[in-house]
Amino acid sequence: MKKFGLTLLTAFVGGAMALGTYKVIENKYANNMSFEDKQKVYYATSNHLTPATSAIVSSAGAVDFTQAAAAVTPAVVYIRTTYSNQSDNDKQSQLQQMFGDMFGQRMRPSGPQMASGSGVIISPDGYIVTNNHVVEKADKIEIVTNDHRNYSAKVVGTDPSTDLALIKIDGHDLPIVKLGNSDAVKVGEWVLAVGNPFKLTSTVTAGIVSAKGRGIGIIGSEDRQDENPFGRTQYQSQQPKLNKAIESFIQTDAAINPGNSGGALVNTNGELIGINSAIASHTGSYEGYGFAIPINLAKKVLDDIEKYGAVKRGYVGISFAELDQDKAKELKVDRTYGLYVSSVLPGGGAEQAGLKEGDIITKVEGNTVYESSDLQERVGRLRPGDKINITALRGSDEKNFAITLKADAPTPKMAVSKSAEEMFNRIGASFVPLNAAQKAKFHVNGGVLVTQVREDGLFDNTEIPVGSVITEVNRQPISSVGALDKALSNPRNGVLVIGGLYPDGSRLRVALQVQ
Repeated sequence: MKKFGLTLLTAFVGGAMALGTYKVIENKYANNMSFEDKQKVYYATSNHLTPATSAIVSSAGAVDFTQAAAAVTPAVVYIRTTYSNQSDNDKQSQLQQMFGDMFGQRMRPSGPQMASGSGVIISPDGYIVTNNHVVEKADKIEIVTNDHRNYSAKVVGTDPSTDLALIKIDGHDLPIVKLGNSDAVKVGEWVLAVGNPFKLTSTVTAGIVSAKGRGIGIIGSEDRQDENPFGRTQYQSQQPKLNKAIESFIQTDAAINPGNSGGALVNTNGELIGINSAIASHTGSYEGYGFAIPINLAKKVLDDIEKYGAVKRGYVGISFAELDQDKAKELKVDRTYGLYVSSVLPGGGAEQAGLKEGDIITKVEGNTVYESSDLQERVGRLRPGDKINITALRGSDEKNFAITLKADAPTPKMAVSKSAEEMFNRIGASFVPLNAAQKAKFHVNGGVLVTQVREDGLFDNTEIPVGSVITEVNRQPISSVGALDKALSNPRNGVLVIGGLYPDGSRLRVALQVQ
């Protein structure tokens, strides 16, 4: 019925164009349509050519990229950002530091700091997708189009968890890049990267898809690169990645360099399949590996930002560990791939569906799960209330679970003192005592398990994820939630030094400034 309604709308808009009333229809329906549906109307009612439906092959038998490049280049923009002077204690965001000198071309003059990157126009009325790290905390954002028109842009919304941002310029009937289907992308197929490397605007490079579903641990990593950033692999992370980070990159060997960040990765039909976001490099320049956010994940994020101002994200309610030969041996399981469920959040969708600690997730929506990105990217496309079908191995039997995703609910109220309750609210986390099995698993005599981390809390900012175990605060042992209550009520000089274990058993030690 929805598809039929869209067909009628397209036909009606086509007729309206003949009467000169297209803008009335566009304004009436724009807010109720996804970016993908807007594009369908755009191609049905404008003089712009629809991208080719199949790759063009030259007489020599090689794929011809000319039509795809011609279709995409006009809609890839150059982004210039300006930042106020900042002290060492007020630095740019973590991703900007990691990408800045290498991927966003950040310079460090004595006056206001400048940076640059790329963006892709996805709606004829001026919506542009780029990376969060390109525009985050910018005081001024300028857009230069391929035909040298200049615009001032505003940020509609950002999503640090996927490193995506939606920005807007005042325009109409702008060229766009057609949204493709990243699920249909195959390893080995030709792709083009379009962006502005080294300020060389409207640059097109070609390569193939090298891999899919890459999780490289760059979003939310703690590698702040205060030393010379060119001395290490760009995406190397020194700490476990942000618990809510969603990484399932398309890997490509199309040449990507500083300034390509936020630009387009397209197939030979000229369809947008990814947003270029990172490179693997010891020097900061192209060494053969680039990474793009898949467009099927980006569609949901961008539609949410436009409609709600923020991303509505659902959660399965588990913490897990990726299985490989070493991890399987450590956990004493036979399976060497999949996701080992290390804890289940009380009251979460997974618990209500019957998933248990020790289960091994083997499939999501019928597709085999090899690593965390296979699950995270699928969940990242859904909203609270949506269902996701998961298959898990329990013992020797595989069981199917239909899990209803839950919103990131507020931390449950606890019977604690007022000062401790205020501290809990500021930290943004909830806890339960360890049971006997968990004590044995982590080889500890006591402690509390982190069962929930709010996106705006201190635990989130310092990357203490769900499934971590807190065993001490300011060197005081924590054996119960009551002991944690007392410790949180008495920070030393406004600082809480928290010790324990990450979900994978590695040591956790974090200092939180709470005053």
